[in-house]
Amino acid sequence: MSEPLSGKTILMSGGSRGIGLAIGISAAKLGANVVLLAKTDVPDPRLPGTIHTAAAEIEEAGGAALAVVGDVRDDASVQNAVDRAVEHFGGIDIVVNNASAIANVGTEELSMKRFDLMASIQLRGTFGLTKAAIPHLREASNPHILSLSPPLNLDPKWLGLHPGYTLAKYGMSLLTLGWAAEFADAGIAANTLWPQTLIATAAVQNLLGGDDSMSRARTPEIMGDSAVAILQRDSRACTGHSYIDVDVLAEEGVTDLSQYGGGPDVMYDLYVDPPA
Repeated sequence: MSEPLSGKTILMSGGSRGIGLAIGISAAKLGANVVLLAKTDVPDPRLPGTIHTAAAEIEEAGGAALAVVGDVRDDASVQNAVDRAVEHFGGIDIVVNNASAIANVGTEELSMKRFDLMASIQLRGTFGLTKAAIPHLREASNPHILSLSPPLNLDPKWLGLHPGYTLAKYGMSLLTLGWAAEFADAGIAANTLWPQTLIATAAVQNLLGGDDSMSRARTPEIMGDSAVAILQRDSRACTGHSYIDVDVLAEEGVTDLSQYGGGPDVMYDLYVDPPA
């Protein structure tokens, strides 16, 4: 049996815009509390939204929100977000590891500074935020860890494309699948979620093809709807999976994806092989 998200508290890294914000809004529509840990305290002329505008949108959607300005790479920031979530809402039911950096270039083009950034956000940030929340997840009635990272596709065409970024994203997936095994006895679910297609976000606009890619990308709402479907499932029965958004929705009986855009010629995301 699934549990509704009413009154559940989600702790999310990032979430000022894009997929993270879509997940926050979808969860808010089901009554969830959403705590955002992000750095975007003031507007960036290159990117839409801040942690404060995101919190306002989440509250407008029907949930409660708490914006915690901080850096997921920093231990003190992470602990502050955990402490404030517990103080404000009484506990933590769900951790969403959303924050990520991308540099989709080959080894020779990737600077060590950018390599370190991706490793520190995707690996250290995911590990640190989840670790800090585990004592509270143990007390929750239907606890979930959800990381926005891909299935472990070991096809050389993906492994060789941009190894630095792949290492960081696959590392998130390995951690999450490891937690599924480590915390199975505690009933804490740990799953990953990845889009079948590109999602219309600032990263796609700026780094993954511009206007052409955006026209063939689905909206972030498909990830929001998929995420909340997973987070309502029984944590003891739904764990250790690497989900693709469309497969989650199909399991929920949603097969008409036209509401999410993308057109007839969608562009498949990284690490996702198109159907034969």
